[in-house]
Amino acid sequence: MSIDWITVIAQIANFLVLVWLLKRFLYRPILDGIDAREAEITRRMAEAGEAEKKAQAAEATFRQQQKQLLSDQDAVVKQALRESENQRDSLLAEAHAKLEQEQTDWHKHLERERQKFTAQLQRAGEETLLELTRKALRDLADESLEEAIVRHVSARLRPIASELADAAGDRKEAVATTRDTLPEAAQALLQTDVKSLLPGINLRFETAPQQAPGLVLRVGGARLPGRSTATPKNSTRC
Repeated sequence: MSIDWITVIAQIANFLVLVWLLKRFLYRPILDGIDAREAEITRRMAEAGEAEKKAQAAEATFRQQQKQLLSDQDAVVKQALRESENQRDSLLAEAHAKLEQEQTDWHKHLERERQKFTAQLQRAGEETLLELTRKALRDLADESLEEAIVRHVSARLRPIASELADAAGDRKEAVATTRDTLPEAAQALLQTDVKSLLPGINLRFETAPQQAPGLVLRVGGARLPGRSTATPKNSTRC
């Protein structure tokens, strides 16, 4: 079998031309496409990595913000609790102070009522005793209580008349104070005794509803104790 070298050479040439054509028109676009695809993949990989970094940074920022928000919320809650506790304490203190004030006012009211009742009771006792004394004097001595008081004052004045006159000084006035107005007969009797015992002294009568039953005599600045030895600084009370 003989070899046709011309045919072999022609086939080799055809193969080489085919290879060049394939490389020129087929492999090169494919290789260029592969290179472009690899470049695109690399670029997208880089973008994905950058996006991942940004996402991680955003996540870290979000977590930090969330942590800060939770911390702020906790601080706000604690502050609200403190304010509510302070307000509660303030309201309790105010209510306690108001209650104490009301209790104090109530005790004061009770004390005033007690004093008022005691004063009324004492006044009623004095009135009863006064009426009994008046009745006893009318029944036993046939004279009024006022006349008995005036006689008692006159008896007290006699031993100390000169002392009272000296204590009166330039004030030539005597004041007789009673709770109720003295009857004219009793006033006339006391006027006569004062003129005879303290010449030059004018006697004036006054009433003091708050005064206890009896008579208080003031001569100038001189005063006498109720039922004891005279001293020039007290009032005569009988």
